[in-house]
Amino acid sequence: MQFLNGITLLLVYQLVGEITVRLFGLPIPGPVLGMVLLFLTLVIRKRSGGALDTAANGLLSHLSLLFVPAGVGMMVYFSRILDEWLPIALSLVLGTAITMIVTAGAMLATQRLLARRPRRDG
Repeated sequence: MQFLNGITLLLVYQLVGEITVRLFGLPIPGPVLGMVLLFLTLVIRKRSGGALDTAANGLLSHLSLLFVPAGVGMMVYFSRILDEWLPIALSLVLGTAITMIVTAGAMLATQRLLARRPRRDG
């Protein structure tokens, strides 16, 4: 029953996000807004509750199943992927490299910022 309550809660947040996006014509997906609303709720409450924990752990334990549709899509459009392999490969390689460079830069900037700050022990 805990799992069902948790899934229901997740779906309610997704529904609220979807309705809000459609009512106000927002340029973001409804589930993303629902996730932001759920995050804000969790930050305010400072805990998640047993039902939500049970549902989240259940979904995470079967996360690999969510990759099946992507794999099917790749097989359906395999000929197109073969035709467009160069832009796809370049975007993957460059996107990964840019992400790694930006992450390393953010880490170095944070380390320098923290090193300049006087330590307060106690």
